[in-house]
Amino acid sequence: MRVLDALGHALAVAGTMTWEISWSLVLGFALSAVIQALVRRQTVTRLLGDDKPRTLAIAAGLGAASSSCSYAAVALARSLFRKGASFTSAMVFEIASTNLVIELGIILALLISWQFTLAEYAGGLIMIAIVAVAFRTLVRQPLIDAARQQADKGLAGSMEGHAQMDMSVGGEGSFWQRLASPRGYTAVSRIFVMEWASVIRDVVGGLLIAGAVGAWVPDSFWRHLFLTGHPLAARLWGPLIGPVISLLSFVCSIGNVPLAGVLWNGGISFGGVTAFIFADLIIIPILLIYRKYYGTKMMLTILGIFYAAMVTAGYVIEFVFGALGLIPHTRAAKVTQQGIQWNYTTILNIIFLLLAAALLVRFFRTGGGPMLKAMGGSPDEQEHDGHGAGHVPA
Repeated sequence: MRVLDALGHALAVAGTMTWEISWSLVLGFALSAVIQALVRRQTVTRLLGDDKPRTLAIAAGLGAASSSCSYAAVALARSLFRKGASFTSAMVFEIASTNLVIELGIILALLISWQFTLAEYAGGLIMIAIVAVAFRTLVRQPLIDAARQQADKGLAGSMEGHAQMDMSVGGEGSFWQRLASPRGYTAVSRIFVMEWASVIRDVVGGLLIAGAVGAWVPDSFWRHLFLTGHPLAARLWGPLIGPVISLLSFVCSIGNVPLAGVLWNGGISFGGVTAFIFADLIIIPILLIYRKYYGTKMMLTILGIFYAAMVTAGYVIEFVFGALGLIPHTRAAKVTQQGIQWNYTTILNIIFLLLAAALLVRFFRTGGGPMLKAMGGSPDEQEHDGHGAGHVPA
């Protein structure tokens, strides 16, 4: 019975977190789908041909607008690199598409606090700047050329088919005219459903892991691990250990936010939480994909530069936000068993779940079903047939 009670407790905690963030996930992915429906992939590639500051700023903006799960972001970055984008721009695009997105900021505010949303976006820009400078100054052209040769082999990683699909709506007309057209509605529904299909594994996994950790791991363990009895040591240790925990957790994308809430309640520093969330791009499965995409040497280079950038960004956030008085004084992330209550969360969930249902119906009524099967296809399949499964019919 104790085992069943423990499982029930963990599932209840996971269920509470799921209920708290459901509407925000739908809202975030819907807004992202609208943006992606109106921006062509060819335009993205054309704008990222070098690593000048202006180009990198564009890469960050386009990445933030092109919300993706971590696996799809990594695959899309390789696709952009193969089509002519500079390696640094592709990496900046990849970071932004997982760490500067709308839904991540909303969920951080809901589960932990708004200060973490501000820290995530500010820290993301700091991390991008560090990565850009590091790649421009430390990574030599022969290594980039070798990475391009490896990338051109087209070895499959994960979410390749999804990364290659371009479901945007071109043609004449203003932003609102294209969005309000039948093709616009179809494109938004397809991008919305495909984005959900790509992250559902990570979101569910992250919620279950966070529920289990929150229910089963005693607070004393976290206090010892995060050196909570030594304030300065805790602030210095947090950004170093945060990415390591993420790397070993195998949870990426938005799925690591619930676990970040557990770590915050357990005593990790403010900057440590920020660095932990950034590290979705260096979890072990993704490192193996980097190795397949770019070779072992470039994989180790990405790991070293990304980790250094995450830690540095975590330190900057920790001490700057501390000096400005922006670090929350209480640790009250919503990772406890509260159950469903009739409040604004319930009302918003009903509204946005109805929106999700409408987009899901449109997706299947317009023949979107086969696209789900093509999500993990070969990285070259879509290139050989134009828009492939992602083509939006008139």
